[in-house]
Amino acid sequence: MNNKKIFHLITALFVLLLISACGAKASSGPSDSVNSKPPEASQGNAPSGNEQASADPEQEILIVIDQTPKPIEGNSFDFVLNKVPEGYMMTEMQWLSDKSKIVNTVQEAAQHGGNGEDGFYISGDGQFSGFFYPDTMKGEKGQVIFLFKNDQGKELTWKKEITLS
Repeated sequence: MNNKKIFHLITALFVLLLISACGAKASSGPSDSVNSKPPEASQGNAPSGNEQASADPEQEILIVIDQTPKPIEGNSFDFVLNKVPEGYMMTEMQWLSDKSKIVNTVQEAAQHGGNGEDGFYISGDGQFSGFFYPDTMKGEKGQVIFLFKNDQGKELTWKKEITLS
């Protein structure tokens, strides 16, 4: 196995570890966060990244999106799950714009972490997660959407509008 595959495999495992730590307390500091409601309650006037959609702290989701340029080939942004409500796991990640719709499951993201394909990725150890996209998508304005489900099938959604740089 080459170093790149090992790196991506380790990174994906780390993200999965972070995801499984559902009740872990989030670190303090600046982050893009949204308190979420189930999808049917958060349709229409969806909150921006810094507004709260619910006053229930038990349903709070904290995700940081980092668009800092990186010394790698291609285009990407990173994301970190800082807080997920207890009992919920991330199931799907989406990029939605007027020009593109990309939907990946956590399993697909882990595969992308190993093979470097465009779309959402999670490295092998879960340490790194993000979204790779082609040059043709630069400048697109759209929404990053993360879906979470619990064992009873209830869903929570986190959304953030960004422009791909």
